[in-house]
Amino acid sequence: MTSYDVTLEWTDGRTRTIDVDENKTVLEAAQRLGVRLPYDCRAGTCITCVGRLLALEDDDESDDDGTDRPLDVADAFGYQRPPQALTDDEQGDGYVLLCIASPRADCRIEVGPRVRAEVGDSPWA
Repeated sequence: MTSYDVTLEWTDGRTRTIDVDENKTVLEAAQRLGVRLPYDCRAGTCITCVGRLLALEDDDESDDDGTDRPLDVADAFGYQRPPQALTDDEQGDGYVLLCIASPRADCRIEVGPRVRAEVGDSPWA
């Protein structure tokens, strides 16, 4: 079974790298290791568990011509079901719902209340 290193970064400077199996979510792996992350619905219909993709660790973020390319959440995560609480624009800006997201690559994610505040309210609330 494949697993990936997912580094969680809080705005206060704390970091924690967790090993996440490709068939588990980031939230499941964090809880298994005693890392506290906010969550509520566990179904991708609220925004409580949102994080923001900062970097793919095994990618130089450049195209073949050397130009930087934007980060794509789909390069780092697969979803167990569609993330109903995120708009296409939010996903394009790197936001990811950690309760339903399984890793596809080693990556760094910003987590915590500031990330949640950047996204706003769930469309389902």
